[in-house]
Amino acid sequence: MKVRSQQANKVNVITLGCSKNIVDSEVLMGQLRANQFEVTHEAEQSDANIVIINTCGFIDNAKQESIDTILRYADEKEAGKLDKLYVTGCLSQRYKDDLEAEIPQVDAYFGTLELPQLMKTLEADYMHELVGERLLTTPKHYAYFKIAEGCNRPCSFCAIPLMRGKHMDRPIEDLVKEANRLASMGTKELILIAQDLTYYGLQHYGERKLADLLRHLSDVNGIDWIRMQYAYPSQFPLDALDVMNERDNICKYLDMPLQHISDNMLKTMRRGISKRRTVELVDTIRQRVPNIALRTTLIAGHPGETQQDFEDLYNFVEETRFDRLGIFTYSHEDNTHSYSLPDDVPAEVKQDRADQIMELQQGISMELNEEKVGQTYKVLFDRKESGYFVGRTEFDSPEVDNEVLVPATKDTYVRLGDFAQVQITEASDFDLYGKLI
Repeated sequence: MKVRSQQANKVNVITLGCSKNIVDSEVLMGQLRANQFEVTHEAEQSDANIVIINTCGFIDNAKQESIDTILRYADEKEAGKLDKLYVTGCLSQRYKDDLEAEIPQVDAYFGTLELPQLMKTLEADYMHELVGERLLTTPKHYAYFKIAEGCNRPCSFCAIPLMRGKHMDRPIEDLVKEANRLASMGTKELILIAQDLTYYGLQHYGERKLADLLRHLSDVNGIDWIRMQYAYPSQFPLDALDVMNERDNICKYLDMPLQHISDNMLKTMRRGISKRRTVELVDTIRQRVPNIALRTTLIAGHPGETQQDFEDLYNFVEETRFDRLGIFTYSHEDNTHSYSLPDDVPAEVKQDRADQIMELQQGISMELNEEKVGQTYKVLFDRKESGYFVGRTEFDSPEVDNEVLVPATKDTYVRLGDFAQVQITEASDFDLYGKLI
């Protein structure tokens, strides 16, 4: 193994995009630290002489943000403020040749699975033995926990397989080892992520193993909450719901992106599921796990979406009353199946439809939150902000869901990263207010 003779380089890692990119950056930073680099993450005032940008290439807005960030640091390099500039991640995977031609100031571009090559370029060793060893960029009490890479689904609108490749499971023993290490560092909540959690096990074990994985992770001492994000609806492994009921530390929470509900759109989107089966699945989940919080994401304005398709979607949201919901306007992504279709829904119509759904959801969320007034919940506190301690219940994921705010008075003290019992005293559309009991 090579040993760096002196501390010569400081690296600032910039992360753009989703939680999967956050994990990738944390793994990169762990490798850098093991190679005795000094590492910072998204430091605005940094004396780093090397910058590594982990990019997103998912939709137009994300791609533009990544390009703007690359250009910003390319200017700094031209001005002599940086020695080296490297770009990795999804945008680099998808458009490497174009980027090399358009922004040559970057020293090298790397794809999503090219961490060993990046380390070699830095004259450092990629250490295979560092399973699960990463530098958290989140507060230490929660961590995003990537159980698989890539995706085998054929969704017409999605470029993820182009950037992340085919689905690859991580072995259960490696994941348990990482969970134990995180727990030893003070992590209390694991947020399971993958492009498709429900596919877990098929590549490595030949059968779906999400339920088994949940049981093993649930046995890790120190992990109080385990929550699931990005669960694909088609062929959903219902035995995972049994584990959710069996184990107190599996949050009664499920993020299941449905994208649409009309049969016309589900077929066009190549989702592998019908409206009837989707409705039945939602009903089954709620029957088998009472009081579960369901989050979904939707797409407005996919090619071919008619007014009737949209009305079907609107009515579905109104009737289903999701606890949490987000919606994107369709982005016409090259090299996807949908790119061969006319992008025939005007931009203003896409936005109007998305706005209508979110206005509807705002009212639903307000009504659901008002029902919580007077009830008491276990809350994990993430931060202090604007005179409040801010936390979440087991029914809320960081960044995207509701928060619980407790006034930070001289008589109220909460240690961040700890749990406390909170009685809800007031509700707003996307937040709850309460007092410690």
